[in-house]
Amino acid sequence: MIDRIGRIQGVQSGISPEVPAAAKAGGDTFGAVFQRELERTQSRQVAFSKHAMARAEERGIEVTDTLLDRLTDSVERAQAKGATNILALDRSLAFIINVPNSRVITAMSQEEMKENIFTNIDGAVIL
Repeated sequence: MIDRIGRIQGVQSGISPEVPAAAKAGGDTFGAVFQRELERTQSRQVAFSKHAMARAEERGIEVTDTLLDRLTDSVERAQAKGATNILALDRSLAFIINVPNSRVITAMSQEEMKENIFTNIDGAVIL
């Protein structure tokens, strides 16, 4: 019994505790893993292509944080169903989004939607 206590106390007296293999091999600390995961989560937010940004600006579509959150949510839902190109639609706006790249390809206001046909999509999400 004294030997076991001595071994535990031995850590304090200079015997180095076992270090996990990942840490020995230059493994990541919790902070590094957390930071990487945080960046990965933030990078999941949908982005607009140059074309889509130009269209949104032309058509008076304000790209707000709320809109980006709604579009990101639609991409996540479409991804869960295996869609690759979706139409994200609400009452006054429509967006064609490439799901694997989380990129808005084009944006339309209600006026442009009246006479358009949406092609090359494999899903639709109501915002």
